Amino acid sequence: MTDPQLISSPLGTRVSVRRHVVDNLRAALISGELRPGETYSAPSLAKKLGVSATPVREAMLDFSRDGMVEVVPNTGFKVTAVDERQLDEIAETRLLLEVPVMGAVAEACTGEVAAAVEALRPLAARLSEAAAAGDLVDYMEADTEFHTRFLALHGNREVVDYVRRLRSRSRLYGLQALADAGVLEETTSEHGKMIEIALERDRTAMEDLVRQHIGHVRGVWAQ
Repeated sequence: MTDPQLISSPLGTRVSVRRHVVDNLRAALISGELRPGETYSAPSLAKKLGVSATPVREAMLDFSRDGMVEVVPNTGFKVTAVDERQLDEIAETRLLLEVPVMGAVAEACTGEVAAAVEALRPLAARLSEAAAAGDLVDYMEADTEFHTRFLALHGNREVVDYVRRLRSRSRLYGLQALADAGVLEETTSEHGKMIEIALERDRTAMEDLVRQHIGHVRGVWAQ
């Protein structure tokens, strides 16, 4: 079992212990400081973060539900390792689900749906700012919220939940790779295009853009 050298940010009066723990652990997962295939105990992580083991266990259990870690009974949590075949399968599954769903959202983009799409603009701006700053934690949070809210406009909650978990698993590998390759800002620009295409009610263009978006990311994973 590996003992990581987590960098603990100071606990402030306006930041809850829970948020402090979640943010630090998510950052460590995204950056690779908590390495895929390695197992970590809640007490050792808690010691590095300067907190009790309880909020660490709670946070890691949340991550396990998203497929980012696996629970190892009586030991701790193992960071999920994703191989090339799994990355291909994740990308293929996302294409099967997200392309038709996003196309349907674009086709139905009038009234309340159009208003909800317009409301995604601040998230698209937040993504651009996070990408420019290299803030991968904020980027992942905004990216997940953007896509799940967009998909939710279709009305199928099972699709939203499944895609969210798929995205979480692949982000352990893909997000840092995108940043390292210098194309994070480029892929971020596609979020604004999704909003514009949806408001134009162009189903074909939306489906093409979603294929491009997922394919672009998978291409970086392969590098």
